[in-house]
Amino acid sequence: MIIIAIGANLKSPKYGLPMQTCKEALIRLEELGAEIVKQSRWLKTAPVPISDAPWYVNAVAQIKTDLGPNELLNLLHRIEDEFGRVRPFVNAPRILDLDLIAYDDFISTPGDHLIVPHPRMHERAFVLLPLLDIDEGWLHPIMGKTAKELSTAIPVDQETIEYSDNSSEN
Repeated sequence: MIIIAIGANLKSPKYGLPMQTCKEALIRLEELGAEIVKQSRWLKTAPVPISDAPWYVNAVAQIKTDLGPNELLNLLHRIEDEFGRVRPFVNAPRILDLDLIAYDDFISTPGDHLIVPHPRMHERAFVLLPLLDIDEGWLHPIMGKTAKELSTAIPVDQETIEYSDNSSEN
């Protein structure tokens, strides 16, 4: 199963609020050849690490693609660039964030540019809680734990609320 995470916490000059930007990014991903098989619900999540940055809109999606892991990561970065993502510092607020969380049972080797499965996914509520919507039995290829098992150890300081159309956005 190929899993990507989608998130944003800044308005886009072209697409508007973070939710709309994320939805447009998924459309763009499909235009470029990936198929969205399943998508989680949307969550609003506090920044990690905790800061005064705006909250994020987050989801995960299961996709199908003929691209290999490195090519898919390059495509995700290309879409981020198209949408105006800048990287002024680590964990900076962003117009769009697309992360490759897992690529089937692929495990990258030390020194690779690509690190899969995502090295901090098991610590992130904004990945694990949406992943439960897609497949709570998904098995982490290194840790040997299911998404459900991993979700029981989410740090307590990670605040999340279910996104609704009535939610205020940044």
